[in-house]
Amino acid sequence: MAKKGRIVETSVLVAILGAAAILVLAAVLLALRGKGGEADLARAVDAITQAQGALAGRLAQLAETQTTAQTQLAERLQAQERALSRTVEERLADMAKRLDDGMQQSAHRQATTMHDLRERLAVIDAAQKNITELSAQVVSLQDILSNKQSRGAFGEIQLADLVQSILPPSAYEFQATLSGGKRVDCLLKLPNPPGPIGVDAKFPLESWHLLRAAQDDAGRVQAGRAFAADILKHVKDIAEKYIVPGETAESALMFLPSEAIYAELHASFPEVVEKSYRAKVWIVSPTTLMATLNTVRAVLKDARMREQAGLIQKEVRLLLDDVGRLDSRVAQLDKHFVQASEDIRQIRISTDKVVKRADRIESVQVGDEAQEVEVAVAPKLPGV
Repeated sequence: MAKKGRIVETSVLVAILGAAAILVLAAVLLALRGKGGEADLARAVDAITQAQGALAGRLAQLAETQTTAQTQLAERLQAQERALSRTVEERLADMAKRLDDGMQQSAHRQATTMHDLRERLAVIDAAQKNITELSAQVVSLQDILSNKQSRGAFGEIQLADLVQSILPPSAYEFQATLSGGKRVDCLLKLPNPPGPIGVDAKFPLESWHLLRAAQDDAGRVQAGRAFAADILKHVKDIAEKYIVPGETAESALMFLPSEAIYAELHASFPEVVEKSYRAKVWIVSPTTLMATLNTVRAVLKDARMREQAGLIQKEVRLLLDDVGRLDSRVAQLDKHFVQASEDIRQIRISTDKVVKRADRIESVQVGDEAQEVEVAVAPKLPGV
């Protein structure tokens, strides 16, 4: 397109130059005619005629050249248009393919994302169900802990699980009755000393809930005092009920079914813990009770080993008596063997003499002449 524009501009420029030359010649002719020079006018006309002819030839050549250039330009433009069309079609096809591939990949990613989303929603739904069930259980646990009887049963069940998982059945008794009709939640049967140990599982939680619900310092101080007073009263009750001289050990256990209460008690109320020690009531949590029960099991094992050692010593003494009797009887049997050996020796001597006498009798000769045969009789050995 730029080349075609340049050709058109060149043709216009040539035409303008030709017209300008004719105008100049016309002006010259007018000037000569005004001066009255006919000869000069004739020459000028000839020159103009020649110039017009040259200009006409040049214009014809220029028109032919322009036609040829336009034809070539049209062919080139058509070729470029075809190439451009192919390029555009190829690029459009490639772009369409890329767009299709991109849409397919996007659809695949969206399908994968939706699948993952459905799986995660399913997991979230299951977790929501678990949370709902856990919330219901927590509410149920709160209801249990808010009721004294239910709370006691909850502590007894947890205590029973711990005791049964560690100790043999012969080492404990639940709801054991002590003298005076007092019933303890669990009685650990230890040998003397120290003797049976009572375990109480009924812990007062009302003051603990008040302590946790306190909003200001004054409320916390008041709730803390009530909490400490309740614990000390419970410690006193345990000491009076479950420490029976001559029947139980000199101490008892107060079981707390919560590690949080146990930690808060030792962290914020050390004076209460110290007073419980002086009353010989040991406060235990599930973890510390487990350690205590393992110690009890070791004590029971050691006691059984001592009992078995006594039985073994008794059996050893009886075995030594049996060995002594066996030794005396073996000595008597040895005497019998010695006497039997002597009797056998005497019997051999007698059998030898009998054999020799038989040999002598066999050697006696009996002939036609009567001959006296002197039979030598050996002297009789003593004892034969």
